[in-house]
Amino acid sequence: MIDHTLLKPDAAEIEIKKLCDEAREFDFASVCVNPCWVDFCFNQLKETNVKVCTVIGFPLGANHTNTKLQEAETAIADGAEEIDIVINIGQLKSKNYDYVFNEIEKITHIAKRSLVLTKVIIESCLLTDEEKFIASILSKEAGADFVKTSTGFSKGGATIYDVALMNFTVEGKLKVKASGGVRSKDDALKMIAAGATRIGTSSGVKIIQGEKANSGY
Repeated sequence: MIDHTLLKPDAAEIEIKKLCDEAREFDFASVCVNPCWVDFCFNQLKETNVKVCTVIGFPLGANHTNTKLQEAETAIADGAEEIDIVINIGQLKSKNYDYVFNEIEKITHIAKRSLVLTKVIIESCLLTDEEKFIASILSKEAGADFVKTSTGFSKGGATIYDVALMNFTVEGKLKVKASGGVRSKDDALKMIAAGATRIGTSSGVKIIQGEKANSGY
């Protein structure tokens, strides 16, 4: 259930290699890395069950839609099997719901052609409950596979409340990924109890070992 994550801007190849080695050892669902590392991770993990996940429009979500589309196509060509898309938060807050829906739908269409899973990051810490509800509904209607709480790079991460709200909203039609601030086994189990079926964390090894990590994501 864990997306073993390393998205910090200064992550070097040796750290990405370690991430892949740990994911292989602990049989994590995926490694989640920035787009420039997708090809490297694919070659590290192609003979395992661990998938390569990457992020689109990360971390702000404010890129032009065409940029996100090109980024998704490139990531899939490089070997990404899952993509986590940051919504355009400003457009959502401006109530430009067609814009948000169309962007998710276009990226999801590209992904589905290659049987790639899509997770939509709504950055819940920046949204009202109404906006969380709307963002989750838009993701569902646009055909995404998951709705995801956070990038881990804003002012807050996943909360039990937000996971439960998102899970209730999508009515089992989408899965829910909790990410940002999940640092211990107890944290992870609480998120799962609230409805999360995937955990995005850089603390995967410590979670499995029953320890608590200090890392931010």
